[in-house]
Order: sequence, then structure tokens, then C-alpha cells
Amino acid sequence: MTHTISSADFLKSYGRIAETAMREPVSITSHGRERLVLLSAEEYHRLKQNDRAALYPWEMDDGALSALAEAMPPAEAAEHDHELR
Repeated sequence: MTHTISSADFLKSYGRIAETAMREPVSITSHGRERLVLLSAEEYHRLKQNDRAALYPWEMDDGALSALAEAMPPAEAAEHDHELR
């Protein structure tokens, strides 16, 4: 669950809000619109580990290229085969 506060409340109560952000994300709004999300450094780093970079085929190592060549789509993807015709 995300805790939501206004930017004015954030500026007034940084210490309390920082403690909340250590447990759960805090959404900071401005003029009623979500503008920022404050979260713990640990959670930020966990999310960054999931970042993926797109590579050109020539940038991939032989193992990755081989795995890609051998990969099979899941069975449920067959329902979209008509789109290839």
C-alpha cells in the first residue's frame, strides 16, 4: 500500500515521512496530482536490479544467442497466430 501526502506536508514533516518511506512507498502529490514517490534505498536498489537493457543481436554473447534461437513461445501464444497471416 502506498501512503499519499501533499508536497506541503512533505516539507513540514520530512522526518516522519522518511520513516514511513522506510516501510512503504510514500506518494507525494502537488495540486492533487501524484508527482513523486519516496521509497527506501533498499527498495530502490531492488527495483533497479530488475532493469533490463535492450541489446542488438551483435552485442549478445553466443550463449544468449543460442538460447534465443532455441526458445519456444508459450502454448497460449498460439491464439495470436492468425495475426501473422
